Amino acid sequence: MPPAAGYNTLMSTAEKILLAPQEYLARERKAEFKSGFYRGEMFAMAGATWEHTLVKDNTCQEAGQQLKGGPYRVVTSDLRELVDKTGLYTYPDIIVVCDEPQFEDKMFDTLLNPRVLMEVLFESTKGYDRGDKFAHYRKIPSLQEYIVIAKDEPYVERHVRQPKGDWLMTEIHGLEHTLTFTSIPVKIALADIYRGVKFPDQPAR
Repeated sequence: MPPAAGYNTLMSTAEKILLAPQEYLARERKAEFKSGFYRGEMFAMAGATWEHTLVKDNTCQEAGQQLKGGPYRVVTSDLRELVDKTGLYTYPDIIVVCDEPQFEDKMFDTLLNPRVLMEVLFESTKGYDRGDKFAHYRKIPSLQEYIVIAKDEPYVERHVRQPKGDWLMTEIHGLEHTLTFTSIPVKIALADIYRGVKFPDQPAR
């Protein structure tokens, strides 16, 4: 699967230099900015905007407060995720972990077993987040829910793994509605997700 549109390759395509995963990790752990990795190439992650950050932080805070004291932990995009079956390293906007977290190595910075992953959409990467990236995420055995959140209108997509392995998508649209998770005991009003966000006159998904 090709990298997302909007991601900048850090390796010259002319040189055709491919890195092993451990080489990527060694570089990434020393880098000043975050990069994903797939099939030997590193890709700079898209920079945050004000609205993107508000939506991400609002959602993380609401979920964290409701899960406080339980077996769940909610973290944001500082933690790297590895899709072990495909070799994709990336930084989801929000990760929810249930019980004991599992890591790739003793650096404890690359998670293997999320229960829920959430992405706030960028215009340049929303096709990737809904398409190829979600295809990667579906390969994570522990993943039960994938949430996609627009930043320019009150709109959320909830994807839930079904008993036979397929995924059911539900759309939630409008500040008067609530995002109810199925795999964790969390309900968040869209009005709280978009607290402080000013919407454009002509939003588009």
